[in-house]
Amino acid sequence: MAVEDKHISYRMYLVAFAMFVMAVAITVKLTNIQWVEGDYYRKLAKERTVKNFVIPANKGNIYSSDGSLLATSIPNYTIRFDAVAPKGEAFEKNVKALADSLSLLLGKPASNFQSDLRKARANKSRYFLVARDLSYTEYMKIKSFPLFNLGAYKGGIITEQKTIREYPIGKIAWRTIGYERESENAGHYGKGIEWAYRKYLNGKDGKILKQKIAKGQWKPIRDVNEIDPQDGYDVNSTIDVYIQDIAHHALLKQLKLYDADHGCVVVMETKTGYIKAIANLGRDKKTDSTYYETENYAIRESHEPGSTYKLADLMALLDDKKIDTSEVYDSHGGTVIYSGKKVNDSHDGGYGKISLARGFEVSSNTVMVQAVYNNYKNDPKQFVAHLNDWGLNKPLGLPFEGEGKPYVPQPGDKYWSAISLPWMAFGYGVSITPLQTLTFYNAVANNGVMVKPQFVSEIKEWNKTIKKFDPIVTNTKICSDEALKKVRAVLANVVKKGTGAKLYSKDFPMAGKTGTAQANYNKKDGTAKHYISSFVGYFPANDPKYSCIVVVHEPNTSKNNYYGADVAGPVFKRIAQKIFTDAPSMNEIKNLNKKDPKVEKDYSDYYAAAQEKDSVIPNLKGMAGMDAVALLGNLGMKVKVIGIGKVKKQSIQPGQNVDKNATIILELS
Repeated sequence: MAVEDKHISYRMYLVAFAMFVMAVAITVKLTNIQWVEGDYYRKLAKERTVKNFVIPANKGNIYSSDGSLLATSIPNYTIRFDAVAPKGEAFEKNVKALADSLSLLLGKPASNFQSDLRKARANKSRYFLVARDLSYTEYMKIKSFPLFNLGAYKGGIITEQKTIREYPIGKIAWRTIGYERESENAGHYGKGIEWAYRKYLNGKDGKILKQKIAKGQWKPIRDVNEIDPQDGYDVNSTIDVYIQDIAHHALLKQLKLYDADHGCVVVMETKTGYIKAIANLGRDKKTDSTYYETENYAIRESHEPGSTYKLADLMALLDDKKIDTSEVYDSHGGTVIYSGKKVNDSHDGGYGKISLARGFEVSSNTVMVQAVYNNYKNDPKQFVAHLNDWGLNKPLGLPFEGEGKPYVPQPGDKYWSAISLPWMAFGYGVSITPLQTLTFYNAVANNGVMVKPQFVSEIKEWNKTIKKFDPIVTNTKICSDEALKKVRAVLANVVKKGTGAKLYSKDFPMAGKTGTAQANYNKKDGTAKHYISSFVGYFPANDPKYSCIVVVHEPNTSKNNYYGADVAGPVFKRIAQKIFTDAPSMNEIKNLNKKDPKVEKDYSDYYAAAQEKDSVIPNLKGMAGMDAVALLGNLGMKVKVIGIGKVKKQSIQPGQNVDKNATIILELS
């Protein structure tokens, strides 16, 4: 019995010791949690129940050059209800009035709102959805409604704010303006001004402290933000909405007419390089009949330009004084051969023997290739050096991602061959983007000064200028004045009597070059050969204000017309004429009230003659027609005018008495 009691005692001591050890361990752990790791666990608990949420800053607006809004951020509000927060008395007193107010604002029956609010109260819902997608005005109204006007703690109102990006002119110039956060997943294609100037537009995000409530939901702890967001700066683009609209619809019309795959138009201000319009339209592959802004072809797409590249030939030859525009070449029946490869003219049978200038005007491949090859075959580096100096071998350095890379083969590299020089003379074996081509032609229009294309003119904070983007000169003189003068004359003749003759208007001078390039001509993967039609130039030809390029890819060859003059040229003409005939004049007339002594004297003489008491016909010879008509009108006579200018003959001789029933005929010089 004693032995058994002894064993029991041992077991009791063992259990007691184990409990003591456990108590010590728990005490040590609690002490460690409280004093050693206390800060960590307190922080963890707080993070799981209270957390700062980001309040995105309002992005700055993007404006056109004429002040039209291209992109803007607007606040968007969601209202929820913490049904546990209001006291019973306050809830019962205000719930009907709140339901009536919500009904008037949101167009839903008041009985439904009251039923939903009471149900949320009964279910102790702390995150009941009242309304979403509210404007700021609607938010301010709902915030003043009964019960909600007591605030978050007493009234239970929960406000969630986010900003959304709106584009007032829709998807016109969409690929250049860019679009907001979607662009992060859109490759290069959506990263326009929105992305390139994001450091100015985005502003600084704010923070709001929220507490975790039931079902993993969070509600703001207080009405004020921890850190208020700072709005982004505004960006003034160079885009002119009026010109953009003209360019967009002119291109769209032609794409539909020729059932083309895609195309682009760019209009540049000659002196500044500011892009006034850029349209990029591609076929909707699903419907196959509509077009929209698919990719930024003008900036991204680098391809063989065809005949528009011949400007480089002519300018290099004239600048190096190799030959003059009067040099005569034989087109050899429309075909010349280099290293076994044929170069053909588009005109069957060629053009016979014609001058270099005429060869350029009619876009003769055989003439231009002979001119370049004969003069540079012994030193092709001299020719290619010009292309490099003009920047045709490197990107423009635009702020957008995805700019197409040009290509110019260099003598001595592994891609240079016996046909490289003659082939590049008519725009093959080289690659260039439409905007690069336009920049080159714009330099000709700008008296030889090459400026970089720009899409933004200014960064502003309200009326304060943060940064200004002045014109950037990339080449102060692309060629000699003598060469430039001849080049401009030939470009004007292209429209007057060359491949662009269909575009000619005696009332509105234009200059430029047509281009028709074959694409995929050397593909062996089954890709169909197609054409790229283009026209690039400037207007007015005598005093250029704008340069413009039009490129249309894959016009339907079944329509039997794919040449640049017919497909792309009409778009250029439409844009040029619309700008200068439809656009309202904004020119300021200075010294309008300044008096001219000669005019004043003439007026006094005419007035005195009109007041003659004898009422006789005055001598009108040499008088401006308009003044003569006014003078005779004052005498009460009927007047018939033939011609314009000054009076050279009058049907009733001077000195005869005035007969108000008679008609006097004035012949003007």
